[in-house]
Amino acid sequence: MLKLRVVELLKERGLSKYSLYKQLGMSYQNFSNMINNKTASIRYENIEAMCIFFDITPNELFEWDFEK
Repeated sequence: MLKLRVVELLKERGLSKYSLYKQLGMSYQNFSNMINNKTASIRYENIEAMCIFFDITPNELFEWDFEK
């Protein structure tokens, strides 16, 4: 299963979920579901915004979870 590393990236950088939430401008419920890997789709514009926010590539934003 492919999953987002957002929570891990926030912790590594000492950033808050709120700062990313404000940057993305989406509803909090959708934001929460997305960062907790409880959504089936993510808009390209959100992937791009997260990559810019963290200064990373999409490869660094996602990881494989082989246990699922």
